[in-house]
Amino acid sequence: MDLGALLTGTLSDTLGVSLPHFRVELALAATVVLVLLCRMLPVLRWLDSGIVALGGVAFATWYAWVDFRGLAAGAAPVELFGGLLVVDSLTCWIRLLLGGFLVMYVVFTKVSGIPDREDGADFYTLVIGATLGMCLMASANHLLTIFMAVEMASVPSYALAGILKGRKAASEAALKYAVYGAGAAGIMLYGISLLAGVLGVCHLPSVAAELARVVGSPGAPTLVLVLGGLMVAAGLAFKLSAVPFHFWCPDVFEGAAAEVGAFLSVASKAAALALLLRVGLALGDPAIAAAGPEFASGLANVRQFVVYLVAAMAAVTCTLGNLAAYGQTNMKRLLAYSTIAHAGYLMMGGAAALALQGVGGGPARDAVAALAFYLGTYLFMNLAAFAIVALLRNRLRSEEISAYAGLVRSSPGIVVATAVVLVSLIGLPPLAGFVAKFLIFSALVQAIRAGTESPLMLVLLVVGGLNTVISLFYYLRVLKVMTFDPPAERGDEPFPLVSLPGAVVTALAVPVLVLGVFWSGLYDAALRAGGLVQ
Repeated sequence: MDLGALLTGTLSDTLGVSLPHFRVELALAATVVLVLLCRMLPVLRWLDSGIVALGGVAFATWYAWVDFRGLAAGAAPVELFGGLLVVDSLTCWIRLLLGGFLVMYVVFTKVSGIPDREDGADFYTLVIGATLGMCLMASANHLLTIFMAVEMASVPSYALAGILKGRKAASEAALKYAVYGAGAAGIMLYGISLLAGVLGVCHLPSVAAELARVVGSPGAPTLVLVLGGLMVAAGLAFKLSAVPFHFWCPDVFEGAAAEVGAFLSVASKAAALALLLRVGLALGDPAIAAAGPEFASGLANVRQFVVYLVAAMAAVTCTLGNLAAYGQTNMKRLLAYSTIAHAGYLMMGGAAALALQGVGGGPARDAVAALAFYLGTYLFMNLAAFAIVALLRNRLRSEEISAYAGLVRSSPGIVVATAVVLVSLIGLPPLAGFVAKFLIFSALVQAIRAGTESPLMLVLLVVGGLNTVISLFYYLRVLKVMTFDPPAERGDEPFPLVSLPGAVVTALAVPVLVLGVFWSGLYDAALRAGGLVQ
């Protein structure tokens, strides 16, 4: 093929196929430019950067909704830009979740007062830029794209952690986050170089096929491949705040503003889980086994390694997160350990989905749908929890749990909303968290019945159940302080739900209650997201 034909084909593919499927990311990129222009051009400085950001994010979310609604059942994935990215049902679902989250997040930050008008353009540029990287994480189809997407999502997050100027704790949090992130990025990049060097390819499906062939052959460089896989897993675990790469999470959440914690807790988890599924499902694609018995043997070994790795990290992450939350006195730090624990639950579902992939499409699709549903409910639960912390901070001038003592006497509405959110995070009926956790456990039961790594899945099921009981105590301790402890001597005003901050809390807490009863609509959408499993 001559150069002219190559350029013509590339241009045709880019304009005719790639860009139409890339419009959500293009809308976010255009929003970043508009917000920066509001900061740079004197003629546009009268515009509120938050309103501009909200308009651009809403526009991108509309595109994400149209793409997800227009997705045909069982539609084949579409590779973009020469295979660097891929668009399928999971990509469209994560885009929609991130877009919907950003719309609610921008409204929440405008009400909470962080950022102020002066720092608004910088803040929203970083938030939208990080979200753009998270969208790329959900659609990454190439080893180098994975690394670039993770870094594009991480670097703005480091700056967000230190966005509060003149606050020592925020600066310390940002420094810790950047140091840990740089280390994780270096480890991940070295792992990618090992895999690419041994296998000779970077395109993810090609990596999977080559890996299955090499692992099943005599004299395979197993140690190098295992080491490379573990290093790549370290980078993904950092984004998920999974043990043992969780050390940054409590310190960063405590030092940064609650608004930043909300963003890192929800958006970062959704993108990291999507990337984990993307890599795991690609490395266990049953279609590769059809190439021959040597591929089937190598594929089984690869899948077993990935399932055991994810399951072990899930069990340890969930347990440590719940146990470490007990002794916390700061509400943001407690929610940080709660975030770690929920990352463990999500990884349990991921392990079940990867294990079930060897059985057939149906059970694996259900497992991916359970994860998609969990992310949809987790969005409301955790954003509501951090919104309550931020808005109470503005009233009480404190984020310590002891400052909430006797709050039910002056502000019963906010206590009821807090109870709804925390009980849902535990996973008790009739709230959305119960349905989400039930679906995850159902996926583990399906894996046990299918006979795929049954002892391992049974251990995960028992660990998940025990951790749910453990989490009951530290969540209810917060409610006990709010309701039974004598009120602190303070001159704070009541926090009525009939107010702008109260309306934000209500708008986030009501879906947690409604989705616990009327959850079929969200689950139907989650089933569409699970359609990527063939």
